Amino acid sequence: MELRLRRIGNSLGVILPKEVLEALGVDGKEGEKLTLARSPDSGVLELRSVDAKFERKLALLRDTMKRYKNTLRELAK
Repeated sequence: MELRLRRIGNSLGVILPKEVLEALGVDGKEGEKLTLARSPDSGVLELRSVDAKFERKLALLRDTMKRYKNTLRELAK
């Protein structure tokens, strides 16, 4: 599938076809968040739908790990 870059204001954007959005599990609502991440194993860029519930849990986990950094370090020994 070939996509084209388009000027959107002062930025460049790509319009994703409906088939791509369905494959990503995206509803296609305007303003919906996606993440673009590089795979550590292969270096390939991956576009993913953002799971808000998972992101909240991850933020809570990061906060807990930050608060109990020393305790976790001792337990890891």
